[in-house]
Amino acid sequence: KLTGTNYDIWHKKMTFLLNEQELFEHLTTIMTRPPEGTTAQSRRDLEAFETWSKKDRCACFTLLSCMHDDLIGAYEHCATAKEMWDQLRFDFGGTSVSRL
Repeated sequence: KLTGTNYDIWHKKMTFLLNEQELFEHLTTIMTRPPEGTTAQSRRDLEAFETWSKKDRCACFTLLSCMHDDLIGAYEHCATAKEMWDQLRFDFGGTSVSRL
């Protein structure tokens, strides 16, 4: 679990886990809801978005379940797995003045 001080190894393990679950793409891309329409293509686009959205929620739940309880509240508001992943990297990744 991510504790705040073990980000580097947690990041690697989450990359492996989400890749194995075929959810890794949700850490690097987002999909927006397609515009309303009545064509066959519009229905396919909406179906693709809904499938993507369901898998994105799975990625979010996986990330949250692999965090220490004290951290969950700070990240559960993120709209997508990518947003959460990016915010975690900003907060814990690399060397920042506050971490020194």
